[in-house]
Amino acid sequence: MSVGLLSVRHGKLGDYLLETATRMLGVCPLASATLSMSFDCDIESMTARAAELIEQLNSGGGVLILTDMYGSTPSNIVSRLQERYKVQIVSGVSLPMLIRVLNYPRLSLDELAHKAHSGGRDGVVLYQTPPEK
Repeated sequence: MSVGLLSVRHGKLGDYLLETATRMLGVCPLASATLSMSFDCDIESMTARAAELIEQLNSGGGVLILTDMYGSTPSNIVSRLQERYKVQIVSGVSLPMLIRVLNYPRLSLDELAHKAHSGGRDGVVLYQTPPEK
């Protein structure tokens, strides 16, 4: 029973990140889908489509949902579904976060959500300027 992965984002960002991560790893080890939203999308139809994708991806382990930004339309839409389905939602997705998730496909939904969060947090690095000599 593995976890499914749903990427819900503005524009084609989700498609591009999943394609990049899959090419880097050579495989996508989780059942995955993306839901792209325009800025003027119909909220009800996007909510229904997200629900359909969750049902398709859930093989019993639940679905990890990654969104681009907390409080954005994609985030708000999937948060409506949190009570109806076995999902965990993590926002602020980045390539390091997605790579971390795909490297641990056998983890439970809760563990995978924590890996996503730590991957995003640990993937942000401030390069320090070397001291002048």
